[in-house]
Amino acid sequence: MKPLEGMLVISVEQAVAAPLCTARLADAGARVIKIERSEGDFARKYDQAAGGASSYFAWLNHGKQSMVLDFKQDEDAALLHRLIGQADVLVQNLAPGAMQRAGFGSNEMRTRNPTLVTCDISGYGEAPELAHLKAYDLLVQAESGLIEISGGPGEPGRIGISLCDIGAGITAHAAVLEALLLRERSGEGSGVAISLFDVAAEWMSVPFVHQVHGEGAPSRSGLHHPSIAPYGAYETGDGVKTILSIQNEREWQRLCNEVFLQADMAADRRFNSNNQRVKNRAALDEAIGKVLGALNASEFRKRLGAAKIAYAGLNNVADLAAHPALRHREIVVGGGAALALPAHPVCWAGLRAHGASIVPEIGEHSALIRAEFADD
Repeated sequence: MKPLEGMLVISVEQAVAAPLCTARLADAGARVIKIERSEGDFARKYDQAAGGASSYFAWLNHGKQSMVLDFKQDEDAALLHRLIGQADVLVQNLAPGAMQRAGFGSNEMRTRNPTLVTCDISGYGEAPELAHLKAYDLLVQAESGLIEISGGPGEPGRIGISLCDIGAGITAHAAVLEALLLRERSGEGSGVAISLFDVAAEWMSVPFVHQVHGEGAPSRSGLHHPSIAPYGAYETGDGVKTILSIQNEREWQRLCNEVFLQADMAADRRFNSNNQRVKNRAALDEAIGKVLGALNASEFRKRLGAAKIAYAGLNNVADLAAHPALRHREIVVGGGAALALPAHPVCWAGLRAHGASIVPEIGEHSALIRAEFADD
C-alpha cells in the first residue's frame, strides 16, 4: 500500500513547479486530476524529445488523469467546485489572483471544504507591487542573484536545469505533506503558499550572510568552491579533469602526503588552514598543477581512493546515462512508446517496483471524470 492511496488531488497546473509537486503526490499513491485548458499545459509543447512528447511533460505528468475544463463557463465552474468539494488537496500555480477572481480562491475553497489542504505556488508571492511580473525559472534565477554567483570568473551562468521551478515543486510537496499530517491531528485543512523567489532566496542564505553581515558575497569561481580549498576541478597531465574535495585538515595532510607525495606542501604556512588556502588560492592551484602535470587521471584517482579523499569525474549527460548508480523507471507516452527515465529518488524498503506509468493525452479522462462527478 502506498502512503497517499485513497486521496484525491485536484491541480490547476502548468509548466514545472506545481506539476512536480503533484507528480510526487501521484507517486505516493494519490489520484491526481490535472485540469488543463483546451490547448493543454503549455509544457506539452516545449520539445519532442520524449518519443515525440515533451521531455518536461513526460517527466512531470505520468500517472495523472487529464481533464479539459474551462472554469469561466458556468457548467464547468460548477463541476470544478464539485471536484474540489471532494478533494483532499488543491494545488494551483496560475497567475497571482487568477483563481481568486474566478471564484476558486484558496480561503473560500477551504470554507466550503474544511478538510481541504490548499497549495498556491507563485513566482514572487502575493505582493501587489510584483503582481505584474511573470516568473519563469531563468527570470527568478536572475532576480534572486543566483545567476550572479554562478558561472566562471568572466561571465555569469544560468544553472543548467530549471532549478527554481524544481525547488518550488519539491518545497510545495513537503509543505502539502506537512499540512496533511496537521490535518490528521486537528481534523482541519490548511493553506500553504510557496513562491519560486522565496525558495531561491532561502537557498542564497550563505552568500546573503557574506554580503550583508560579512565582507561581501563570494565572487564567481567556476569549478571551484568559493570558500573551501582545494575543492574543485583539477586537470592531470592527460587533460582529464577530476573534482576533489577537502573538508578538514586531516584530509589536507593525507592529500599532500599520500596523493601529491609532497610533505613540504602540507607544512607550507600559506596552506596550513582552509582560510589560508582560500586566501592563497592562486599559489595553491599553481602548486597542485605542477604535481598533477606528471600524473594521468587514472593514477590520480587511484591515489585519491587509497587515501580516502572524496573525488568525482567531471561527467557529461552521456556519462550519466551509463552511470552504474543510475536507476530507471518506465513511462509510456502517446502512441505507446516506452521510455526509461531516472527513477524516483526515494527508495521504500520492501516496496516492489510497479509497472510502467502512463503520460496522459490532453483531456484523456475528461468524459470519465465528468460522468463520475456529474451533478445529481
